[in-house]
Amino acid sequence: MKKDTKRITTPLTDEVVASLKAGDNILITGVIYSARDAAHKRLCDLIAKGEPLPLDIKGQTIYFMGPSPAKPGQVIGSAGPTTSGRMDAYSPTLIAHGLKGMIGKGARSAEVVEAMKKHKAVYFAATGGAAALISKSIKKADIVAYEDLGAEAIRRLEVVDFPCIVAQDCYGQNLYEIGVAQYRRS
Repeated sequence: MKKDTKRITTPLTDEVVASLKAGDNILITGVIYSARDAAHKRLCDLIAKGEPLPLDIKGQTIYFMGPSPAKPGQVIGSAGPTTSGRMDAYSPTLIAHGLKGMIGKGARSAEVVEAMKKHKAVYFAATGGAAALISKSIKKADIVAYEDLGAEAIRRLEVVDFPCIVAQDCYGQNLYEIGVAQYRRS
């Protein structure tokens, strides 16, 4: 573990989110949920109808991931991040309803960033191409909703030292922009 790595535990609180800054190396322990765009659409449709969600998202973190099938003796197959832009249409609604963390890859839209600032949420980047390594931090995986979506079903994941980086914090700082600016100055 790097000396400057922060360890956090889920569910996330406003205080924890406020302590995180773009560029921080993070290890997450606790429960996170996996969901991709099809599940996000269903959740937002329920919110629009005023119906209850199949899980309480307050303080939770959603990992934008659809795992490959688990091999015998494994908890989960490869578990790499999905491009987060696919969830941009849905994330502001979920953030407004209590979602505190998101994990994926790639930058987020201005609407997502504004929702993160307004409601104190954070976006973490997981390393694309490291799916097999990331899956080792997942100790248990259970489908909790939308089993009919297969790999895109919502899963409850118990994680220990799940590695990620704060890509965009609740203050609007964006590691993707910071990194480009630093590169240009060099």
